[in-house]
Amino acid sequence: MTLPRYQQIAVEIADRIVEGRYKVGQKIHARSTLASNFSASSETARKAINVLIDLGIMEAQQGSGTYVSSKENAQIFVEKYKNVQSIQEIRQDLLDSVQRQREELDNFSDSLDALVNQTKKVHDISTFVPFELKLTSEAQELERSVSDLHIWQKTGATIVGIQTGKELLLSPGPYAKLSARNTIYFIGNELSMQRMKQLFYPEAEA
Repeated sequence: MTLPRYQQIAVEIADRIVEGRYKVGQKIHARSTLASNFSASSETARKAINVLIDLGIMEAQQGSGTYVSSKENAQIFVEKYKNVQSIQEIRQDLLDSVQRQREELDNFSDSLDALVNQTKKVHDISTFVPFELKLTSEAQELERSVSDLHIWQKTGATIVGIQTGKELLLSPGPYAKLSARNTIYFIGNELSMQRMKQLFYPEAEA
C-alpha cells in the first residue's frame, strides 16, 4: 500500500527534522520551498504541512507562517511510519502466501507469527493488522463450521488462522469448526470486527 504523496512528503519533512536539517524554530515555506524541493504542487505541500501541524511537529503563526516546533514529535511520527511500513510488508506477504496456499506454508506461518507479534507492539495502527477474537464458552454458534456460519457473507471477514490450544491452524478452510477457547484471526475492517462480535456475542453487542 502506497501512501498519498502529501503523506510521503510529511514523513520526509519529519525525517529531516529528526536529522537536524530543519531546526526547531525554523520557518518552512510550504508553497515555495517545499513544493520546489519535493517536486510537488503547492496544494500537496500545504496538505503535508497540515499533517505536521495536526501532529504537533509544526505550528502555524497567524500572519507569519509555519515553523518547526517539536523534534520529539517528529521522531515519534517517523518511528510509527516505519512500523506501519513493516506491517504493510508482512501483510502483503500473508496475502501472497494465501494465494499460493500450501506451496509456501512455512513462509505463511512465519509471516503470521511475525504479524501477531508486531500487533502487540503497534496496537494503535490496527488498520494494517488482522483482528483477533477469542471464543469463550458463552459464545454463540459454537461447534459450527466456517461454511455453515457464512462468515464472509455475514461479516465481510476472511479467517486466516485459528488458534486451538497449542496448535495454530493456518488458512483453515470452510469446514473448520469453531469451538470454545479458540482464538480467531481474521482480516477485515472495523465493521467486520463489530459484525464478528455480534455474531458470536449478540447480547453483548445489543
